[in-house]
Amino acid sequence: MKTILKLFIGLFFVVVFFNISMLNAQEKSIDSLQRLDEVVLHVDRLLQQFTETQNKEVLSDSIIAKSTSLLTQLLQSNSSIYFRENGLGMVSSASFRGTNAQQTAVIWNGLNINSQLNGQTDFNTINTRNFNTITIRHGGGSVLYGSGAIGGSIHLNDKIAFNSAFKNQLFASAGSFDTQDLSFKSSYGNDKFGIGFSLAYTRSDNDYSYEFNGRERTNLNGQLYNIAFSGHLGYKINAKHTLRYYSYIYDDERHLSLIIPTEIPTKYQNFNVRQLLEWEGRYGKWFSILRGAYLLEKYKYFGNIESDAFSFGEASSFIGNYQLKYNWSQAFKLVGLADVNYTLGEGSSIGENSRTISAFSLLATHRIDKFYYEAALRKEITNTYKSPLLFSLGMQYKFSNTYTLNTNVSKNFRIPTYNDLYWEGSGNLNLSPETSYQYELGSTFAYNNLKLNVTGFYSDIKDMIRWVPSSNGPWQPINTGHVVTYGGESQLAYDHSFDRHKFGLNMNYAYTISKNQDTDKQLMYVPYHKGSGTLIHTYKNVNTYWQTTYAGEVFTQSDNNPNRVVEAYWVHNFGLEYKGLKALTLGCRIQNLLNKNYQSVANRYMPGIHTNFYLNYNFKTHETIF
Repeated sequence: MKTILKLFIGLFFVVVFFNISMLNAQEKSIDSLQRLDEVVLHVDRLLQQFTETQNKEVLSDSIIAKSTSLLTQLLQSNSSIYFRENGLGMVSSASFRGTNAQQTAVIWNGLNINSQLNGQTDFNTINTRNFNTITIRHGGGSVLYGSGAIGGSIHLNDKIAFNSAFKNQLFASAGSFDTQDLSFKSSYGNDKFGIGFSLAYTRSDNDYSYEFNGRERTNLNGQLYNIAFSGHLGYKINAKHTLRYYSYIYDDERHLSLIIPTEIPTKYQNFNVRQLLEWEGRYGKWFSILRGAYLLEKYKYFGNIESDAFSFGEASSFIGNYQLKYNWSQAFKLVGLADVNYTLGEGSSIGENSRTISAFSLLATHRIDKFYYEAALRKEITNTYKSPLLFSLGMQYKFSNTYTLNTNVSKNFRIPTYNDLYWEGSGNLNLSPETSYQYELGSTFAYNNLKLNVTGFYSDIKDMIRWVPSSNGPWQPINTGHVVTYGGESQLAYDHSFDRHKFGLNMNYAYTISKNQDTDKQLMYVPYHKGSGTLIHTYKNVNTYWQTTYAGEVFTQSDNNPNRVVEAYWVHNFGLEYKGLKALTLGCRIQNLLNKNYQSVANRYMPGIHTNFYLNYNFKTHETIF
């Protein structure tokens, strides 16, 4: 492994030398070079260029502003993903296409940020106010993003704008349960520089009431806060070379809600740091990106908030990545990728351990008139598990401007986590990654202002890692699970305008079967039906919107006992906005409008009807700052 690391470091310096040489050679003729016509630059180019044959939904900043700051609530109301949430703002995990939380990847500016410790992301530890766009990518994506991208992936994207006005946004909200949501964003760009930052803060007493067995109770020990900073800086060295830097720092504390008042109150603290530096170079038909990143995740769990004793976990990851793209022609493009990820982790129950993962990928896209295909291969090398060869092949045929047919087949995987490998007394170093073969077929209908996407999917997941009792007594992770998921999903978007009225409709629906092949039973906490929808009406300066979320019944035991279920729920939200001054919007949001008493996890109730009021102030100037 040390040899592999040395080779990669050597490659790193060769690439740096190559870029510097090219840079020096071009500086002499810089005045004759044509300037880039790209105004806004996104870091996740793989998402842009290699996801044509799979469905993706982009949630813009205007949609983000209509939701709370918690990522769970945003995705719950605007996608077909089901969330298992231990009360409002508490631990939240996703089920995407019938998979579990560890099989849904979260991607920050092109980097997989699922925890190295437990393999998943808690969606209530992500503040949505820090990002310009959030994209939902359906289906397998391990070839592009590595471990965990089996059911799908969620992409948190920043953008750097050059030649842009000085833009500022102030968002402030206050509501039920003494909830406060504040954020400020600012950005500016000229010919050489693009700079921006955002600061977001959320806190809540979270002491809502709910009904339990016919009696009213109060959510105890549910208070929370989080604060997050993100920043980015872009610098055009010349017309061929651009540097970009992205930063993200997050800190939170959550007291974990009690099921019964006599429980011992607990709390959980998270601290995350993410740093990314990128060097882009363009040389005729060649295009290269050299990236270096540092990711830090830390947590502390206090089993009794009255005590200073805690358990902890920490992981630091150092990532190097190089992408080299060749535009063979306008229609055919080839990309090679090489990256290395060194992680050092330690914790109360895992000791101190490190691992190095190297990966090599080859991707190609080709468009031939109405036919398009994309293909990719990926191979990882490490000494901690046996890595399979991954692949993806997608094809698209555009029959007309109205109808497009897509198909995709891929092999995806999820690697063992630090907890799986190194947990004291139980870790298993002989684990293999979970593997999944996935197939999907989708159709897109687009006519005037109507767009409908319908996709059928099938996934066969083998070697699932499950913790089971060992012959010696303690529980131990082994490769034993075999799950098949299949079903269909659809997205409908429609907008219509007349006179001064504007209508917009967005709907999502998924039907999912997710069965354990050993028992022929539906997996726990995977609903057969999940849907959401938003209807927006704008007239002059008044904007009203209605959101609805439906989640079907889920089993809470693996034997599918009909007496052990979480019942289906249907929740509605209503919002009203008034655009007074040119840059100021005042709004009111009423959530759970019909005061539904519901839960997504057994005995973990969500709040009834509650409100918040907000203002969104956007202002900009075209004056030069520097």
